[in-house]
Parts: sequence; C-alpha cells; structure tokens
Amino acid sequence: MESHDRSGGRYAPLDLSPEHFRAAGHALVDRVADLLATMRARPVTAGLSVSDVRALVDVFGRMPDEGSDVDLVLSQATDLLTAHSLFNGHPKFLGYITSSPAPIGMLADLLAAAVNPNVGAWTLSPVATEIEAQTIRWIAELLGYPEESSGLLVSGGNEANFVGVYAALRAVFPRGGSERTLERMGKATIYASSETHTWIEKALDMFGLPPDALRSIRVDAARRLVLDDLAQRLAADVQDGRVPVAVIGTAGTVSTGAIDPLPAMAALCRQHRVWFHVDGAYGGFAAMIPSAPDDIRGLALADSVAVDPHKWLYAPLEAGCALVRDPAQHRAAFSYHPPYYNFGVEATNFVDYGPQNSRGFRALKVWMGLRQVGRRGYERMIADDIALARALYERLAADARCEAATLSLSIATFRYVPEAYRHRSGDVAAEEYLNTLNKALQGRLEVSGELFVSNAVIDGRYLLRACIVNFRTSARDIAEIPDIIARHGEAIHTELQR
Repeated sequence: MESHDRSGGRYAPLDLSPEHFRAAGHALVDRVADLLATMRARPVTAGLSVSDVRALVDVFGRMPDEGSDVDLVLSQATDLLTAHSLFNGHPKFLGYITSSPAPIGMLADLLAAAVNPNVGAWTLSPVATEIEAQTIRWIAELLGYPEESSGLLVSGGNEANFVGVYAALRAVFPRGGSERTLERMGKATIYASSETHTWIEKALDMFGLPPDALRSIRVDAARRLVLDDLAQRLAADVQDGRVPVAVIGTAGTVSTGAIDPLPAMAALCRQHRVWFHVDGAYGGFAAMIPSAPDDIRGLALADSVAVDPHKWLYAPLEAGCALVRDPAQHRAAFSYHPPYYNFGVEATNFVDYGPQNSRGFRALKVWMGLRQVGRRGYERMIADDIALARALYERLAADARCEAATLSLSIATFRYVPEAYRHRSGDVAAEEYLNTLNKALQGRLEVSGELFVSNAVIDGRYLLRACIVNFRTSARDIAEIPDIIARHGEAIHTELQR
C-alpha cells in the first residue's frame, strides 16, 4: 500500500503520486476501451441469479481493518463489473429507456470528479456553474423552449418532474401566502392521464397532497390523453370549489411512447389559468428532429418541462433536466437564505432552483456531448433510433410467428404467437395462455444474453416491448430479433404443452 508525505506529515493513504495515478488511470482506460471494443461480441448480460451475484461480492467478506493495494482494488472492481454486469450499451439492449453511454461522457465524469466542484453555489463552482447554465440554454434551444427560462440538471426524470410540479404547487400556494391554508390545500387537484409514469403518485405523496388530489384522465385507443375528459373534469372541479394546480402532459409514455395532444392541452390550461407541465423524460428530445410529430412540439408551450439527457442525449447516468418558463416562480419555490448562506457575488446559485444543496457536476458530460456532435448529430441519431423501431415493427408485423401491437417514437410492442393460437381473437383462454407464454419469454430473454427487452400490458395483453435509445443498435441487430424471439418462444411453448 502506498503512503505519501506531501501534506506536512499528514497520514494520507488515499493519496497517490502523480506517476502512480497516471499508471493506474491508463490501465483502467485500457480495460474500458477493451470493453467498448468487444461489446457486440459479449452477451447483453451474464444472466446470473441474485444469489450468484451476491456470492461474487461476498468473496471480499467483512469491512477490512487494513487497506489493499490500489492496483488490486481497481483490477478486481473492473473484473467484477465487466464480467457480470448487464450492459445497456450493448446493441441488443432494448429494455426500459436507458441509453448507450457516450464515451465522451465517461471521460467527462472522470474530469468532473477530478475537479469535484459543488455546483450549488457559484463561488464553489464558477466555471461549472456557467457550463451548467449554458447547457440548460442549449437544451431549451433544442426543444424550442424559451431561452430566458430557468432550469437545472438533476438525477433523472422523477426529480425533474418533481421540480416542475413543486414549482406549480408553490405558484398556487406561495410560501407564507394567505392562500396556503390547510383547507385550501386540501382542495388542490392535479390532472394526468392514466398512462402517466408513477412519479406523479410519488410527487403527490411527498408534497403532502391527499390521495384524491389526482384526477386520472382517460386515454384513447392510442394511449393518448382524451382532451374532452380533461376539459370536463377541470370544469366540474372548478364548479365544485377545487383548486386546480397543474395539468400533466406526456411526451412519450413509458409503455408505448404515446404523445398526448400537448398543443390543445396548453390552450386549455391557458383558458383555465392552470400550470401546464410536460413529462418529456423519454420523448422530449424528439421535438428537435424535423420529422417530429406536431403534438410533441407542444412541449415548448408548457410552464415546465422534464427531459432526460441520459436517455436521448446518450449521456451516462445520471442526467435529468428540469426547465421552468418563469425563472422568478422557479426560484420562489426553492430559494431559502439563512444567515449562514453568504454567496458573496450576484450570480446563478443552483441551490435556489432545486432540492439539492450539494450538487455534482452532471452538466459536463451533457455539455461535452453537445459540443462533440452538435444539434445535427443528435437529430440524426434520434431519427435513426425511430427508424430502427419502425423497421422492427414492420418485420414483426410481416412475420407470422409474431404479432406487432403498437409503434410510437422508438418504442415497438409485440408478442410471440404459436401457430395454434393465431386467429383466435377474443378467445379468453387463448389470451390467458399467450400472456403466460410471453411473460415467460420475457423472463428467459432477460437472462439469455442475446436480447434484452421489457414489457407492456395493453388492454389485458402481456406484450414484449423494445425501446431503442441506443446509438450502437444497427439494422443487422433489428434483422436478427424476430428469429431470437421465435426460437425462445417456441421452446417455451413446447415446455408449456408437456
């Protein structure tokens, strides 16, 4: 173990000499480069059980009393992670909405950790603060959102949505205002479709709103919010003395990628003077591509927006972004200034715009990625993902072994259907069997290492779900998927018939 005396005799076993750090860093970068070079040849996942993986880590036993050689620690950690992880950067990882991480983002995280700025106050992070502010302006520009809006980088979609809805809540019930009574807050109401991600339930619970504060709005056959239902519920609640706080629109639902009628929702919110928030965590960045649906461009009309650079900007985790149209309302929701906060300069202090005080430098990897490929590069990559999802959907629709169900943005849903169960629409027993079969199929694919997909349940049908936010996925990968699905599906069907 290495010890250094560069601090006046201070015991500092965590320190490394520049030479040792350089050698250890180069060795690690070489290992990471090898991982990237061999990604396609590797299985998506090793498919180990919980007990198997736990046993791998339990080899290291109890917390050590004495330390170990840094090179050994780095080598063992690299071995564990590169041999036994699920790789969301693999070209056949199409599960959930986690993108392949950009290599420049990996290097950015190393640089950010080396400088280690606390991006809560400008004085603690002058350059980092200005880079984050510029990143937020660039993201707003990509979305067609007002550049004079405010925002900040957060952990992901949940927190970005929390920021927007909390700003809405404080706009209606200002801190210290006469409107903020228990009786009036008990009438607070938020409107969201039944397809909205579960962050909304978490937000209401965290913010102390009662369970009946949420109005679940119907969706149509395409899983989009039904505007007439929203309008009727808003009008009825106002008549009953409720206090509408916010309407939530979604730009790319988790299950199917559906896009709510955002422009019409924005107009309705203006009519009722209600805050309009858009959850664009997944689909929001698709608004930048020339072929984007008109509905998704409506997020530019929202009072607040959540997007995730660690989804369709391909930044390594974590990187979410909250944008708020009115900076004053945004700051009023989060700014507290006790006597021990003396920032000393007039500048942006991100502690005033979100729930964190100590904040890491998440923006660097996003900023560097935007600089590396520019707007046009992201437009092309997002459009390619969408085109690959369409190609997958069309291949599955033309394959008698599969049933294509939905397609929106870069999400396609489908299921495997054995020959004996085709053309049995409405047969309850057949549907139950297909649900059982496809649930088992998803579980087998998750551990196979060949392909990783998630699931969606639509109108009672258990479907497989492929979401492509992966710049490594190619047309060749898409062409191989139907045979992988059918091979595993047929094997499970045979087992179930025994």
